Amino acid sequence: MVHPSLDPYVNAVRAEPATHPSLLSADERRAAYRDLALANRGDPQSVASVRDVELVLEGRTLGARLYVPLADERKAVVVYFHGGGFVVGDLDTHDALCRRLSSDTRMRFLSVDYRLAPEHPFPAGINDAVDTIRYVFAHLEEFDDAGAELIVMGDSAGATLLTVACALTRRENLGIAAQVVIYPTLGPELFTDSVHKYGVGYTLDIDHLRYDYGLYLNGWNDHSDPRVTPIMFEDLTGAPPAIVVVAECDPLRDEAVAYAGLLEHFGVRVELLEAKGMIHGFLRLPTMVPEAHEIIDDLAEHMHRYVEAAK
Repeated sequence: MVHPSLDPYVNAVRAEPATHPSLLSADERRAAYRDLALANRGDPQSVASVRDVELVLEGRTLGARLYVPLADERKAVVVYFHGGGFVVGDLDTHDALCRRLSSDTRMRFLSVDYRLAPEHPFPAGINDAVDTIRYVFAHLEEFDDAGAELIVMGDSAGATLLTVACALTRRENLGIAAQVVIYPTLGPELFTDSVHKYGVGYTLDIDHLRYDYGLYLNGWNDHSDPRVTPIMFEDLTGAPPAIVVVAECDPLRDEAVAYAGLLEHFGVRVELLEAKGMIHGFLRLPTMVPEAHEIIDDLAEHMHRYVEAAK
């Protein structure tokens, strides 16, 4: 059952369903997504500093934004990959969330403006995630103390990118203290009970997500490729310890739970956190869901435990 504080929002979405993404250009969708994010952000959390930086990777340069909290403990830097169905989202759409997460965790956050489809289809986003993690590991002093731990974190499509990146680099000794996976999408052909129950009318329309997968994959038909469907990885031994966050009323809930089980099967430490009554994307709705702050506080405590364990 949807949390009562979310009922007005969910009912409004049902009363006026979003335009199918096939009827809009990518730029139009990005502008609308940005406008909605800014409208729902509330009062931005105060931090010590915010600085836009560039990540010079092989053959391209990515934008990023570094957040330093007021109570910076200099224990960890968190590399963050935003959500948006591989097509929309940017540094501004997730600015409020990164401010809040940085403040609550007392950790520095580096939000990454990775390349989006359809201009940059699969596997561009995955390559950006992998190379960004490698870059931050190799240049840690540009972002935090040399002894700080490294955490990789993301929501929705961004969470998908980081799960794949962590799996692909698990033998590289990158010192990732934790992968924090927030309501990820884990493949274009997963039909779980939660998809059947919440796939329409709960803000994330599964048909819209399937359309975005088409843009993202751009004709790549091998959906058994674990880079496309991460629960198809045949071995995750040595992957970073994980915190998996799911929302009860999210069509993607069951696949995230399955991925947590897969990690556990291969001996990876996993903590599964379920937000009761919440919908996909709830962490970016603090003005509607005051309880989201409590969930972030709980998540911050779990992240601190992982950092201490790494040390």
